[in-house]
Amino acid sequence: MERAVLEALNAERRARRAAVVVTDLGSGAERLVRESEVESDPLAEALGRALRAGKSGTVETNEGDVFLNVHLPPPRLVAIGAVHISQALAPMARLAGFDVEIIDPRTAFATPERFPNVALAAEWPDEVLARRPLDPYTALAALTHDPKIDDGPLLAALRTGCFYIGALGSRKTHAKRLERLVQAGIERFSTERIEAPIGADIGASTPPEIAVAILASVIAAFRKRKMHAERRGETEAA
Repeated sequence: MERAVLEALNAERRARRAAVVVTDLGSGAERLVRESEVESDPLAEALGRALRAGKSGTVETNEGDVFLNVHLPPPRLVAIGAVHISQALAPMARLAGFDVEIIDPRTAFATPERFPNVALAAEWPDEVLARRPLDPYTALAALTHDPKIDDGPLLAALRTGCFYIGALGSRKTHAKRLERLVQAGIERFSTERIEAPIGADIGASTPPEIAVAILASVIAAFRKRKMHAERRGETEAA
């Protein structure tokens, strides 16, 4: 890989942004296409398909064949709340290929004994997310039922354009949550991105079953996610 292309690609990787290295198989010429540049690229349709699928491959063009080498950030799941659901969700999500982080300021719950081999932060979410911000390749699950803990991350997820946002709670609880988010400056249409009650509708009732439902929704959202520019338009409107 050409040095300039490699340096640009590494910069995108560090920033957790997707990119595609396009190689002309006839001449060997390479160029980097950032996800934010896809819509204006001559290969926009093929690049979009490749990014959504996360798969590299050869594409035929009028000028000859090109190889699209797709580089996606590792998908990340941030669970707010060191609760029973999180205990079941964390190992399943890791098996599915997600980087997992649990955040909960309640030190009685956020213990290594309850969450072995999982990134765990017994701090307020705002402090953790200031160091490790959310991004469009992150899913957020708010699971504490406590507005003081959940609302800040939900606001950050909506403003950042996380590919999935879900929150635990009844419809009555969620209605009150939406009012708080609107009062905090989020447009009401943007709050529709929050899945609540959280998880796929499979009739889940136990913590492990709810964890399965959440992971199903997260995977579906990741595989069907919109392109960066579309997400950016939604979040900028907020």
